[in-house]
Amino acid sequence: MADYIWCHGPKCHTYSTQDRVRGTKGFKVLRTRKIKQDTDRAWYDPKHASNYFCSNGCQGEFWAEHVQQIIRIAPRNEPLETPIEDPTKNTDNHYYSSWNITKRGVDTDSNVG
Repeated sequence: MADYIWCHGPKCHTYSTQDRVRGTKGFKVLRTRKIKQDTDRAWYDPKHASNYFCSNGCQGEFWAEHVQQIIRIAPRNEPLETPIEDPTKNTDNHYYSSWNITKRGVDTDSNVG
């Protein structure tokens, strides 16, 4: 089952492209694009931006117009942190050359943030 929603880009209906033109001669309009929602597909993710915007341009315009309201929903008053293990330095030798390899590990046991 494929549902459709309208692009949320605030200027989507102003771009003159062939697929946006609707109506008959003398009564033509530019219309916001429809976006197909493949909700019956295993790969469908309702959180993905491509389900709400027809292009990166429309998504950027939405963000630019509504950024303050979006930030008010979930303000960030302090930084997030992810704990990591201290880096380890190993020296690797190969014939006449040697080099240092630094490995960094992410601590996946604790959830900080």
